[in-house]
Amino acid sequence: MASQFHLADLFETVAAAVPDRIALVTRSQQIGFSELDARTTRIAAGLEAHGVGRGDRVGLFLHNQVEHLEAFIAAIKLGAIPFNVNYRYGEDELAYLFDNAGAAAVIHGARWTDLMARLQARLSGLRLAVAVPDGSGVAAGQSLPWSALQGAPAGRTTWPRDEADILLTYTGGTTGMPKGVMWPHRAFFFACAGGGGFFNPLGPAQQPADIASRAANAYPLRIFPVAPLMHAAALWTVWSALLNGVTVALDESPAFDPATVWETAALLKANIVQVVGDAMAIPMRDSLASNPGRWDLSAVVSFGSGGAVFSGHVKADLQRLLSGASITDGMGSSETGIAGTAAPSSEGLMRLQASESQQVVVGDRFGEVGEIGLVARCGNTPVGYYGDPAKTAEVFRPINGRLWAVSGDTARLDADGWITVFGRGSTCINSGGEKIFPEEVEEALRSHPAVLDSVVVGQDDARWGQRVVAIVSAREDQTRPSDDELRAHLRPRLAGYKLPKAVLWVPQVKRSPAGKQDYGWARQLLSGG
Repeated sequence: MASQFHLADLFETVAAAVPDRIALVTRSQQIGFSELDARTTRIAAGLEAHGVGRGDRVGLFLHNQVEHLEAFIAAIKLGAIPFNVNYRYGEDELAYLFDNAGAAAVIHGARWTDLMARLQARLSGLRLAVAVPDGSGVAAGQSLPWSALQGAPAGRTTWPRDEADILLTYTGGTTGMPKGVMWPHRAFFFACAGGGGFFNPLGPAQQPADIASRAANAYPLRIFPVAPLMHAAALWTVWSALLNGVTVALDESPAFDPATVWETAALLKANIVQVVGDAMAIPMRDSLASNPGRWDLSAVVSFGSGGAVFSGHVKADLQRLLSGASITDGMGSSETGIAGTAAPSSEGLMRLQASESQQVVVGDRFGEVGEIGLVARCGNTPVGYYGDPAKTAEVFRPINGRLWAVSGDTARLDADGWITVFGRGSTCINSGGEKIFPEEVEEALRSHPAVLDSVVVGQDDARWGQRVVAIVSAREDQTRPSDDELRAHLRPRLAGYKLPKAVLWVPQVKRSPAGKQDYGWARQLLSGG
C-alpha cells in the first residue's frame, strides 16, 4: 500500500487493487495491471544490471508504443529520472538535449540505431543505448537489445524512493532551446494527474493509500491519448488514467494519420479521445466529415484537447460530428500543470477561473482587476529548470511568501474573478501601441473554409512599429480567396487593427517539432531568410 505520493508506489498500489483489469490495450495486445507491474519490475532490474541507478537520467526516444510506458514506469521504479525526447529533432538538437539532461541512458526505437551510435560517440556521459523493436526491421546494432532488459537475471524488486524525486519534462515552447522542467512526484501527481480524482466519484486522494479505492471504484473507461507520449499533455493523460485504474488505449502507428486514429478508436472502443490542439483536431474533424458513418464511434463520450489552441469553430464542428460526445478544452503548461477547463469569452478568447492557487502576476506582485500580466500557479509546482538557475529565477518566483510558477501566457484578471487568456507574451505584436496576440488572429483565419492552417507574426513597419502579417496554407478542395475577401471574413470577428496588413500563402505552414506554431520560421520567411 502506497505510503507516499511517488508514482511508482501509487502504480504498484493500483496494480495490487485491480490486478486483472486491462491497463494498456493496442490493436495487437492487451496488458493487465498485474502483468504490467511485473514486466516493469523486470525491466527496472535489467536497467540496474546494465549500470543505471538512482538519479540517472534516462531518455525515452520512442514513438507511441507499449514499451514507451514500460520504460517510463521501470525508470521511476528504479529511482531513475525519465525524460521525454522529441523524435522529430535532428542530430544536433538531440545532442544538445542529451547533453543538457546529462543522459546516462537512452531507450530508443530501433529505427534510430545508427543515429544513436553517432550520438554516443559525441557524448561521453551517455553510457547506455537500448534499442526497442518498432516495426522498422532495423537491428539493435551497437545498442543493447530491449530483450536483454526483459530477460536480465533476477535482481531485487524494490528500490529506495521519495515523493520529492523528480521527473524531467522537456519543453520546447515557441522560442528558444528545450528546457527541462523538474517536477517532484508529489507535485506531478496533483498538478498533472488530477490527484487520482479525474475519473472517480470520490475526487482526489487525500492520503497515498486512497489510490487503492480510487482504482477500485473508478468509472469503467478507456482513454485514448492521440498525441505523442513525448508531449507533456499526453503523458498527463496516461497517468491520470493509470492511477485511477482506467485503461489506456494506444495507436502504435509511427506517424499521425487521422483515419487510422478513428479506426483505432472504434476498434478499441475508446470512450475518451484526447488530442493537442488544432494541429490534430482539424485533420481529425476533416476525416470524420469526409467519411460519414465509416466508423462506429458510439463508445466515444468525450473528445478533449489540452496544451495548444483548440479553435471554437473546430469544437463546434466536432460537436456536430460526434453528437453523443462532450467537447472539452483544457489549459495548462509544462511549468504549471493543468490550469483547468477553459471557457470561451465574449471576445472569442479563453478564460480560466482565478483562485488562491491561480492568479495573474505582474512582475513580483498579483495583478489588479483589468491589468494584463501572466498566468501563474502555486502549490504543487515544479522546482525549476534542470541546470538553468537563471531561467529558474525568472519563471519560478516567490510572491507573498509562496513560490509561483509563472507561465508565458499573457492574461487579464477580470472583475468577475475569471482570467481571460490572450496567448504567449513572447509572440505579442505591438502595432501602433495596440497589443495583438497571434493566437486570436490565427483562430479567426482558420475559421475561413479555404484556410487549412495559419501563423501570424509582426513585421517591422516604419509607421506602426509592427504590422500584422498572416502566413496561411489553403485547403486543396477550396478556391483560395483574395486578401480583401479574407479580411472581409475576419472583420466581424476581429477589431480593425488586428486584421492582417499582408497575407502570404504557402504550400504548408511549418510547425515546431512539438506541433506548435513555429514563429521563428515565420519571421525568417518574411525576412527572406
